[in-house]
Amino acid sequence: MTSTDKPLRVQKYLADMGVCSRRAAEEHIREGSVSVNGKTAQIGDKIEPGVDEVVFEGQKIRHRKQGQIVFALNKPKGFICSNDDPHNERTVFDLIPKDYATIRLFCAGRLDKDSEGLVILTNDGDLANKLMHPSSLVVKRYHVSLKQPFPKGKSIKLIKGITFEGERLKVEEVTLLGNQTKDSSKEIDIAMHHGKKREIRRLFTALGYDVKRLKRYQIGTYSIKGIAKGVGIILQKKEIRKLFQHDKNL
Repeated sequence: MTSTDKPLRVQKYLADMGVCSRRAAEEHIREGSVSVNGKTAQIGDKIEPGVDEVVFEGQKIRHRKQGQIVFALNKPKGFICSNDDPHNERTVFDLIPKDYATIRLFCAGRLDKDSEGLVILTNDGDLANKLMHPSSLVVKRYHVSLKQPFPKGKSIKLIKGITFEGERLKVEEVTLLGNQTKDSSKEIDIAMHHGKKREIRRLFTALGYDVKRLKRYQIGTYSIKGIAKGVGIILQKKEIRKLFQHDKNL
């Protein structure tokens, strides 16, 4: 068996195969959970793709020649962003075309089961990590519908942040939608470049407001506009670059 692929560092190979990000792979290597041809891998080791046997946490990595795959998915309510959850039958990966079913994909920034909108799925662990890490300052935009009108004067509390359940929660931008002459609205536009678990919902809960609907409609300058609910499309390089373009307003 021969390979025309150039030798790669083990952590880069694991990221290319969609196992995890390069940074996470380095941690697994340090912990001794990666082996090459039966020997425990070390940081800096190189492998020949398709020739050397790489094992990650007891599982042999199946080599495949494929490029970067990035899906933009319009997630409906009721689906979870998880590769495997025994308590939930429907995951976002069920919405991926069958041709891609054998490829290990990551959610690059999750939405909870009750939320909807733009989710990025990719086999590129480094891209996923870059999209999710707060230091990248990738802006995500959300449309929030509340059960009660939210006063314009309270917007500053969302921006300055509050401590709730032991965590500091905040957003970067708040815009009340609808009639701009009103001092309150049930429809709000939120922008943030981080995102703790259910952060937007928890913020409004802490202030005494109930979220009726939460939809992420934009990441970077890439918008979900034109993608039907429940549908995922492959992004081209130009569209992928838009995910990392900084919003002019932030």
